[in-house]
Amino acid sequence: MSRQLARWRLASWRPALWLLAGLLGSLAAGCNNSPYPAGAAGENTLYYTFDERSPRYLDPVASYSNPESVYTYQIYEPLYGYHYLKRPYTLVPKAAMAVAKPRFLDAHGQPLPEDAAADAIAESVYEIRIRPGILYQPHPAFAKDAQGQYRYHALTREQVGDKRTPWDFEHTGTRELVADDYVYALKRHATTRIETPVAAIFSEAVVGLKEYIAQIREEDRKLLAGLPADVRDKPFLDFRRWPLAGVSALDKYTLQVRVKGKYPPWNFWMATPFTAPMAWEVEAFYARPGMNDNGLTLNQWPVGTGPYMMKTFQRDRLHVMVRNPNYRGEPYPCEGMPGDREAGLLDDCGKTMPFIDTLHVTIEKEKIPRKEKFKQGYLDVPEIERSEWGVEFRVDMDESDEVKQLFEQRGFQFPVMTDISNWYLGFNMLDPVVGRGDTPDRQEKNRKLRQAVSIAIDWEEGYGRIFKHKGGVAAHSPVPPGLFGSREGQEGFHNPVTHRWVDGKPVRRSIEEARQLLAEAGYPGGRDAKTGQPLVLNYDFQRAVTPEFKVENDWMIKQFAKLGIQLEVRATDFNQYQDKILKGRHQVFFGGWFADYPDAENFLFLLYGPNAKSKTEGENNANYESPDYDRLYREVKTLDDGPAKQAAIDRMVGLVQQDAPWAFGYVPWGGLAFQPWVHNGKPSILIRDMAKYYRVDTALREKRQAEWNHPVLWPMALLILLPLAAGWAAWRGWRRREQASGRTENA
Repeated sequence: MSRQLARWRLASWRPALWLLAGLLGSLAAGCNNSPYPAGAAGENTLYYTFDERSPRYLDPVASYSNPESVYTYQIYEPLYGYHYLKRPYTLVPKAAMAVAKPRFLDAHGQPLPEDAAADAIAESVYEIRIRPGILYQPHPAFAKDAQGQYRYHALTREQVGDKRTPWDFEHTGTRELVADDYVYALKRHATTRIETPVAAIFSEAVVGLKEYIAQIREEDRKLLAGLPADVRDKPFLDFRRWPLAGVSALDKYTLQVRVKGKYPPWNFWMATPFTAPMAWEVEAFYARPGMNDNGLTLNQWPVGTGPYMMKTFQRDRLHVMVRNPNYRGEPYPCEGMPGDREAGLLDDCGKTMPFIDTLHVTIEKEKIPRKEKFKQGYLDVPEIERSEWGVEFRVDMDESDEVKQLFEQRGFQFPVMTDISNWYLGFNMLDPVVGRGDTPDRQEKNRKLRQAVSIAIDWEEGYGRIFKHKGGVAAHSPVPPGLFGSREGQEGFHNPVTHRWVDGKPVRRSIEEARQLLAEAGYPGGRDAKTGQPLVLNYDFQRAVTPEFKVENDWMIKQFAKLGIQLEVRATDFNQYQDKILKGRHQVFFGGWFADYPDAENFLFLLYGPNAKSKTEGENNANYESPDYDRLYREVKTLDDGPAKQAAIDRMVGLVQQDAPWAFGYVPWGGLAFQPWVHNGKPSILIRDMAKYYRVDTALREKRQAEWNHPVLWPMALLILLPLAAGWAAWRGWRRREQASGRTENA
């Protein structure tokens, strides 16, 4: 009886063992390391990442950072843009019918010829015709009931409830874009409700805007009277109530902008989201009680007429933009530069854009995981807005034959370029130690301190030989090559404070010269001559210090240590960094600038006094002020390219070389990284609505991902073998016991 029972027990194990083996085999067959749901590779989606934090501002009057631009330019639609393929950059109409030429008027309102002298021109009048039939994306702000009343413009806090996205509302609507929407958008630069970084620049350009800003401050003060200073639910600030002298709608589709004097860059500004249209209904909708508390604002849920719209905003995790179903579509360009046809950049000539349905953007805080996901094929591009990835991967190829072979075998694309951008180390001129100084003696000493530091930082070593993945050539001025007015790279041009011209090239001055300047500044050997205390400076770094950034920061600390200066790194994420510089609490900082438009003025305005960050919320992060520089800037912005403009730029560059509000840093090499299935990728600093041009071959992506990511089966095999081995051992033990029992019975 016992032998039969044991045999039955063994037989009952076998189905369980085979079932376990089958299950594990199925798991092994279906195993993959994709970070996306099954089937994602076959969807018409572009997969890429963002760094550290979600964008802070997507409201077009406030948004002015590179990581934010890749959302604003996909969603909003300015009047103009740039031809995707042509270089030098060429303005083309987007929402406008054509790029407008200004009419010039004298002080009496009489017309002037096109070649009139700048000092004779009192106003430049731009009249822009808008394309009829353009529609806004679907949004509850436009939803109306059967009686034609807006459904959601009178919501109470209770009615808003726990809604967190626009798509939580039952109804959506749309309406046609009209000229008044551009009028409303320009008026919003007078708002007191949010940061307005170009309001100072625009107020010097647009007729009446400076006075309008003062008027809106007073009107808003009346609206907020009696409310707590920190109230979040503020009454709707309806700019339709107050006219702006210099901006008007002549008819439904014609916008008129009156600009003071002659200001050639104005057309370039109309290619930025700062002048993108804003529907008053959207502001009225987001002004309802409870909206702000629930994250229902323009900073998370922008509303535009562009090719994409925000569908998912999970802060610091995931952003998804989807095709705007109301977008009219645009034809892909049929002209380009030499080599574009051979590179396949004209294959989609005349086809309707956008090609991609969804832009899927996930957070990735460190570089190495991002690179690995790209090499595995799970990122179509690492980051859509960063111009160093092509350089990064090319450096990897140069340093390893194995990597080079892998990259070439997989067909990765790394187009590179030189473009109009720069990086620099800046000094907050409001700071008592590194800034301007409050007496003539202190001013001179602080200037020598900044000059000493500018000599000591060996950009040629750091970003020419060490950090090749994001390197470039040392800069000598704020104006990068590729723009009229730049002298960078020209024979004999250099920064005389930091370099000498030797044997036909600029050579950095010696560290002994820097130490002498530091001693004259009152810090011999890096110590205060009066107190003997070491000089400690704070380095306000705009990123969390990941391992790769730590290496760069350690290098920067060593540059200051050459002079005996202790550099303390105060690192924050970018949003916190923006708060710090807005309040003027920074000291030494690292910054960069990607051109908004192809004119030297767009870099020179970064040091224009009325554009100071901590005073007017502008983009002069150094808070530099110089009456001579500011006067020359106002002159430059009225001039067409020519000898007079070049001479004025040269004088401005000379001033900031001597004052050293920046250590000029380097002009970076640029390049992008694309998978072989991503088409139409061309590097550019200026063109930020790039996503609509990209096309993805989903079939090739599925095939390559499968080829590059074969599942590793041995762990599964081990899991299968372990229970089988345990079962076999149990069976062997049972057999031995049975045999021993049999021998006992026979005896």
